[in-house]
Amino acid sequence: MNFFRGVMGGQAAGPQPSGAETIQKLCDRVASSTLLEDRRDAVRALKALSKKYHMEVGTQAMDHLINILQTDRSDSEILGYALDTLYNIICNDEEEEQDENAQKQADDLGAQFTDKFIQDPEHVTLLLTLLEEFDFHVRWPGVKLLTALLKNQGAQVQGIILVSPMGVSRLMDLLADSREVIRNDGLLLLQQLTKGNAAIQKIVAFENAFERLLDIITEEGSSDGGIVVEDCLLLLLNLLKNNSSNQNFFKEGSYIQRMKPWFEVGDDNSGWSAQKVTNLHLMLQLVRVMVSPVNSPGATASCQKSMYQCGLLQQLCTILMATGVPADILTETINTVSEVIRGSQVNQDYFASVNAPSNPPRPAIVVLLMSMVNERQPFVLRCAVLYCFQCFLYKNQKGQGEIVATLLPSTIDANSISAGQLLCGGLFSADSLSNWCAAVALAHALQDNLTQKEQLLRVQLATSLGKPPVSLLQQCTNILSQGSKVQTRVGLLMLLCTWISNCPIAVTHFLHNQENVPFLTAQISENLGEDERLVQGLCALLLGICIYYNDNSLENYTKEKLKQLIEKRIGKENFVEKLGFITKHELYSRAAQKPQPVFPSPEQMLFDHEFTKLVKELEGVITKAVHKSSEEEKKEEEVKKTLEQHDNIVTQYKELIREQDAQIQELKEQVASLSSQNDQLQATITQQLSQIQQHKDQYNILKLKLGKENQSQSNSQGDSSQVNGLQTEELTQLREEVEELRKQHTLLQTQLSDKDALINTLRSEGTQTADESAGGPGNAELLKELEALRSQVQSQSAEITQLKTERQELLRRAEAAPSETVPSSDSSLDASKIAQLESRLAAQTSETERLREEMKSLSESRADLQQQLASATSTVAILQTEKAKLQTEVQESKKEQDDLLMLLADQDQKIHSLKQKLKGLGETVEDEDDLDARDQTDDDDEEEEDEDED
Repeated sequence: MNFFRGVMGGQAAGPQPSGAETIQKLCDRVASSTLLEDRRDAVRALKALSKKYHMEVGTQAMDHLINILQTDRSDSEILGYALDTLYNIICNDEEEEQDENAQKQADDLGAQFTDKFIQDPEHVTLLLTLLEEFDFHVRWPGVKLLTALLKNQGAQVQGIILVSPMGVSRLMDLLADSREVIRNDGLLLLQQLTKGNAAIQKIVAFENAFERLLDIITEEGSSDGGIVVEDCLLLLLNLLKNNSSNQNFFKEGSYIQRMKPWFEVGDDNSGWSAQKVTNLHLMLQLVRVMVSPVNSPGATASCQKSMYQCGLLQQLCTILMATGVPADILTETINTVSEVIRGSQVNQDYFASVNAPSNPPRPAIVVLLMSMVNERQPFVLRCAVLYCFQCFLYKNQKGQGEIVATLLPSTIDANSISAGQLLCGGLFSADSLSNWCAAVALAHALQDNLTQKEQLLRVQLATSLGKPPVSLLQQCTNILSQGSKVQTRVGLLMLLCTWISNCPIAVTHFLHNQENVPFLTAQISENLGEDERLVQGLCALLLGICIYYNDNSLENYTKEKLKQLIEKRIGKENFVEKLGFITKHELYSRAAQKPQPVFPSPEQMLFDHEFTKLVKELEGVITKAVHKSSEEEKKEEEVKKTLEQHDNIVTQYKELIREQDAQIQELKEQVASLSSQNDQLQATITQQLSQIQQHKDQYNILKLKLGKENQSQSNSQGDSSQVNGLQTEELTQLREEVEELRKQHTLLQTQLSDKDALINTLRSEGTQTADESAGGPGNAELLKELEALRSQVQSQSAEITQLKTERQELLRRAEAAPSETVPSSDSSLDASKIAQLESRLAAQTSETERLREEMKSLSESRADLQQQLASATSTVAILQTEKAKLQTEVQESKKEQDDLLMLLADQDQKIHSLKQKLKGLGETVEDEDDLDARDQTDDDDEEEEDEDED
């Protein structure tokens, strides 16, 4: 223990060891001690020495300390000592009084130790794992150590954390820690973690960072909060700046609405604390990040709309018009309002309606312009007002018209100060900065607005009593010729270039003054100093615009004469060289970077952002226009005319195509309506066909039922004559229907008698053929014979039935009394009776044979008739086809004839069925005939025996 007393400051005998030796012994003790307490004491001693012996502890003890983190995870105390020691090695924030060189050396040393620590990525992963420990003595030094690593080697540590599983999520859990020290240091850690790494920024945002940070800001008192609110705002800026994904997520999550309460300031704005100023400044920057001009136009417009709808813009305008607001907050608020209204018509209209709380009330625009042209106001405030005015007029033709209207004679109100009066006052004041700001502001009122450029030509100024008024254009050129300050002349030249560009009428007005062109050529041709080069370049640009947009309405200053003047007085190459002075100026590229006018000093305030766009657009075309000859210009004019003609033709064709498209669309609509009607009709037809089919099925079922009933009646009665009679009645009925259809057909043919002779001949032939085939006398005679045969068959059937009955009776008697002795007289009687019956049966059989032969002959005759009928039917069908081709009215007749043919075919089928039934009847009779024949043979034998006895 004497050793530790010596290390910790106790008295020990003998010479004291050096710091390096002590550190070496402590490192050996950490590496070799088996007792946890010894290792803990050694690490605690190293922690105490790490602040004084920064390099020695880092060089000798870092590996041992990392080993402690890996092996002694169960003891939180030794872990805390080890983490604190590593933090002291890597971070050198204790020595505050050292000079810059010593501080730089300490920073370099910390960076070297950081590199050594992160050589193995597992060390950072181990540190992330230790942050999951809830123990304060482990988590807090772990947070500070990781923050120091990120400060020294941010990109490398970010890469390791990014690929570590759940690395960012573990760090996000620090914001939920109930101990404010850890939570606040966690904010500092996340600030370092999210710097310049879009991937980590996205992960942090989607780990619900916005919700947690806004909750912390609210809990800490918003703008009245302390340093914690500032840290939260800095972290929010890291997450949102130049990160479109997070900006969209912030907007879609309705977090913009939660920003409005931050800007609710009371009437008493005195005594703002430095922390409140810092917090509100960061809050305004956060709003500007969401609507920055460098963002995509769609995202910016969406955020601007949300800020207006939730009342955030109204709240900012309240701060803008409030009293007692610190100057830097007022300046940043003006810049914020500028970007919230830039390019948004709704927001610009609202801003135009805002009035300052003065008596009488004045528009906010007028109050801001008063500050811009007041040379006693701070420079940054005047720049902010100019930016606000530019944003108000950006893509706002309505606002441009309102500003220009305040300069026109018909709208000037002598009792009130207008924006136009303030701009004119600033344009011609003794302060060069006011001249420049007013000229640029007025140029923005004319930007891309031909109407206002022409309207501004009407503005007349009263210079002094007793002298006639001069135009604003003329007054600007007069001030130029007087040789004022460079800043004033640059502002006026930018105004004139913007004014007459793309406006031939303004070019004519400018050239109409005989002094303007000689002044410009003199300025360009002189060899002046460095300060005047920019003025020469702008004069060259103005003269080039007069050439390029010249409509040749002035005979003395046509395009050709101006180019000849340049060639004689200046020289084309010299003119182009002077024109190039503009873009070569060091302040030109700075102004071209972003719309906001930011200048280190008033003397460097020379270029406007929108004017740099105009120079870039016109420099090339002016150079070409100066070098072109008159012939080339004529060719170009001819080409332009040809292109215009082509454009007119294309326009006409476009209009024709539009009309045809409209007609096609109308026809498509008609087709669609007709198609829907057709579908409805088809559905109706389908429904009706289904109903007809149902009726047909019902009719067939009823017909089958009727046929079965008739058949059952015939079978129960055993009388085939009734069947034949029923068929005869049906045939008679069908014949009547055929006759009726034939009459209808004849009537239709009579109605077509006024047609040509060919149709009449075909009709008469069809009628004759149909009459011969359907109603000939031979057919009637056959039918009569068939009727007579049927009646004979019926009588024969009745007799056969009677004989069968008597026979059955005899058989029954014979079976009832087989054993009884029959007297001979009865036997002879029965024998004679049987003989008689057999003779009668034989006669019937022969008669039946004769009838069968006659039926066969009738069947053959009927087959011939059927062939004739089929021939006649085909002839009628041909005639009907020819008539259908000649006259559509015959189609109905054809249908009726087809119906007739169908009925005749049905009749043939019925006759065929009748034949089958007769054949069936004949077969039955044939069985009985065989029996009668045998009985007749017995009777003949008995008669022969009687004759022999006699």
